Amino acid sequence: MVEGISHLTFIVKDLGRTSTFFRTIFDAQEIYNSGGETHSFSREKFFLINGQWVVIMKGEPLGERTYNHVAFKISEDEFDVLEPRIRSLGLEIENPRPRIEGEGRSIYFYDYDNHLFELHTGTLADRLASYGWGGSA
Repeated sequence: MVEGISHLTFIVKDLGRTSTFFRTIFDAQEIYNSGGETHSFSREKFFLINGQWVVIMKGEPLGERTYNHVAFKISEDEFDVLEPRIRSLGLEIENPRPRIEGEGRSIYFYDYDNHLFELHTGTLADRLASYGWGGSA
C-alpha cells in the first residue's frame, strides 16, 4: 500500500543557485550534500521542506516549460510575504489561472531549470466545495 510521497527529485544545472532558491522561497533545510561523490546518477543535495524530502541532482535542465508542477500549501498570511522572495531571485511569476470563489489563491513561478512551482493557500476540501462537489475529501 502506498503510504505517501517519499521524495521529489529535480534535475538542475546549478546546485548552488538552486540551493539558494529552495532556502529562500521554501525555508528548506539542507541535510545532505554529496560534494564530489556520486552515489546515484550525479552530484546531489537533499533538503527538508516542512518534513518533505526534496532532492536536487546535477544535470541538464528541462528543454521546455509545461504546466506540470508541484504545489506547496501555504497559509493566506504567507502569500504576500513569499511573492517578494520569489521576485528577489529574478524568477518569472506566471499569471494565475482564473479562480472560482473559495478555492484559494496561488502563485505560479518557474525555477531556473523550467520546473513550475505553485504556492497555494487552499485545500482539496476547499477546491471541491468551490466546484459544488457534494462528496467528501
